[in-house]
Amino acid sequence: MRSHPSKSIERRFLVSIALTSFILFVEVAGGWWTGSLALLSDAAHVFLDIFALGLSYAALRLSSLPADEDYTFGYHRFEVFASLINGITLALVSVGIFWEAYHRFLSPEPVKSVELLAIALLGLAANLIVAFILGGHHHDGHGDEQHEDHHNEHNENREHKENSEDHEHHRHHHDAKDANVQSAMYHVLGDAVSSLGVIAAAVIIWKTGWTLADPLAGALIGIIIIAGSGRVIKSSAHIMMEGTPTCFKLEDVEENMRRSPGVAEVHDLHVWNLCSHHALLSAHVVTDSKSRVPSQEIMMNLKARLKDEFGIEHSTLQMEQECCEKDAVCRSCKS
Repeated sequence: MRSHPSKSIERRFLVSIALTSFILFVEVAGGWWTGSLALLSDAAHVFLDIFALGLSYAALRLSSLPADEDYTFGYHRFEVFASLINGITLALVSVGIFWEAYHRFLSPEPVKSVELLAIALLGLAANLIVAFILGGHHHDGHGDEQHEDHHNEHNENREHKENSEDHEHHRHHHDAKDANVQSAMYHVLGDAVSSLGVIAAAVIIWKTGWTLADPLAGALIGIIIIAGSGRVIKSSAHIMMEGTPTCFKLEDVEENMRRSPGVAEVHDLHVWNLCSHHALLSAHVVTDSKSRVPSQEIMMNLKARLKDEFGIEHSTLQMEQECCEKDAVCRSCKS
């Protein structure tokens, strides 16, 4: 359950948070100045970005803290609670946007279209810069870590006989490392799309004088926000309910474990997320009575397979000579 946050990634997050906070200030002030609901709605979306960036940064920092007597798994689940609060808050904000858009459809208000266009273009440019800063991590943010990863992968290639398994290991390892940064970058790119909607509304009002384009763009941005908050709430609730991680199927994990040498059966298998990028597993493993492989070696092989194939670094395995008594919450042995 160890985490190795990169200082380069942390700096990128801090710079991105600073730039995005600047966008929020400009769009809130500009929204009141120009009278644009679309710009204020986009500012709400920018707030979602700041929260997502701050959450990702906090997750990086907190994941490096050691576990203690009160929190034996560390502070990883802070991310889940914060995400749930974020999702609920943004859902409420979107309801407010819809309410204001409804009133502006009934009673349109004047909008300073040229000023709105200038501010929206500034916001779009800043969003693209932030996305570039976060995306640049793939090329140089992990220089030392990537060198070590390639070295480790070279050693593993000599140990594994099947090239397909090596490829899967590299893919899962890379995905787990980059998930936090990619999630934050997608938030920023989503806000860039919202900025395009504000720009379109500004151009329409400027050229045609149709002020209803502003509340229409605001309502569309509200839909984007509530869709994003819905995904956040669903994902957070899934983790809090200790659901199976969505990045793989439980049947695949079970079948992979059964293929390990010396394993006769796997039952009472449970896999759940501690946070968005840490999966945990517990299972009962029935050893093959005909196998001469020691139970300790079987267990070590299983742990290695789970880490290499699925990125599950923390697994608790109970080794048995025969299937133990089943209870109501356990997946039973196959007959």
